Amino acid sequence: MDKYDVIVIGGGSGGLAVAERAAGHGARVVVFDPKPLGGTCVNEGCVPKKLTWYAAHHATQARHAHEFGLDIQISGIRYPDLVQRRHAFLRMLNDYWSGYLERLGVEYVPERAQVMDERTVTAGGKTYQGDRIVIATGGEPLVPRMPGHELGATSDDFFQWDDLPGSIAIIGAGYIGLEMAGMLRAMGVDVTVIAMESRVLEMFDPMISHVLDRHMEEQGIQRHLGAKVTGLGGTPGAVQVQIADGSEYGPFEKVLWAVGRRPKTRDIGLEAIGVEVHPSGVVPVGEWQETNVPGVFALGDIIGKGPLTPVAIAAGRRLADHWFAPERNPVPVDYGQIPTVTFTHPPTAAVGMTEPQAMQKFGDSVKIYETEYGGLARAFAEGEVAPVAMKLVCAGENEQVVGIHMVGDAVDEMLQGFAVAVRMGATKRDFDLTIPIHPTSAEELVTLKIARAGQTDPIANAA
Repeated sequence: MDKYDVIVIGGGSGGLAVAERAAGHGARVVVFDPKPLGGTCVNEGCVPKKLTWYAAHHATQARHAHEFGLDIQISGIRYPDLVQRRHAFLRMLNDYWSGYLERLGVEYVPERAQVMDERTVTAGGKTYQGDRIVIATGGEPLVPRMPGHELGATSDDFFQWDDLPGSIAIIGAGYIGLEMAGMLRAMGVDVTVIAMESRVLEMFDPMISHVLDRHMEEQGIQRHLGAKVTGLGGTPGAVQVQIADGSEYGPFEKVLWAVGRRPKTRDIGLEAIGVEVHPSGVVPVGEWQETNVPGVFALGDIIGKGPLTPVAIAAGRRLADHWFAPERNPVPVDYGQIPTVTFTHPPTAAVGMTEPQAMQKFGDSVKIYETEYGGLARAFAEGEVAPVAMKLVCAGENEQVVGIHMVGDAVDEMLQGFAVAVRMGATKRDFDLTIPIHPTSAEELVTLKIARAGQTDPIANAA
């Protein structure tokens, strides 16, 4: 029987992070995953999504170029060419990780592992034993079990399509659905979003929902919110979306399920050894990622908080340092201070509390600084354009900045530095004393002047 210091089940962002850092400290590590290394992020998530987003972004920029006197015509998109290049790039990343693990001395077993007890797993007919087991199996798209559900595809399927549909219905108004909606619309697809939610990006600040919805309207994305889908009908290539009130939308060439993701924690032996697993598949953990069974740890999407690649990476690296390099004084991940971006069109960015959350915690001490403006990038556009929008949520006598929320071009690149400021407890005065960089959109965050009391905004009150 082979013995290891750390057994890692899952070759995605979190699993690779803990394996890499532990091996760097001299630990003997084995990683199990039957799929190509890199997990969802590399194979069906962040990386292929951002590559596709760039194609859509370039198309959008080209359409607006005439506003600055440029004669540019888009004759179409060679989508099969994009798909081929994207697949080649992802294979390069898969190969990189395989080679990197080998150089680190980490054993990689391309098999599905089964947990036998808190120290033992089996895979490919062999048994492996370790001092610690880390479960980092990630998530998978959720498909509701309703009539005709098989007529819909998932985000995983999307990245295998060789060509674009003429029309699509996206069921769900969360970040995955809206990212897909923006990309596909920019590439010429007729897009309809159908969702139970009362507003798009319902988990974000109401300002983000309101302004992004205006952008979707401008782009010609149809939205049917507050609509409960009960099934899909029709045939492949002509799918009807059935609603609880008896109405239907369609037909659509494609339908995409974007109603959430679930942890891949079923049937790997966790319940058999006593690990607590919620009915949703979530594995609850303590401060240092430990489950209720000593020696068994969980991180990444399966723990139900912060299902983002950098969060999983941070948790994995800090956990390995906690075990093998305590002199570094590692600290556990703060799941309440996670900056996040959606690669919609345009992007959104947020860190910290939403306005309703701040009101609930700090009450009348909350002050809101916000702005909407056109931006120089669309200065020559004819007619009304959807705005860039920014909001600071401040609390207490010193007006500590407890939340930042933005919608507009390049906000995804702005947020990282401001997230550091929020993490360090910066106040509105700290922002005011910072010299702005002009002319940029980022300068708006350090030049905001007009404040209002929290939740006097009808949009916020509607949340």
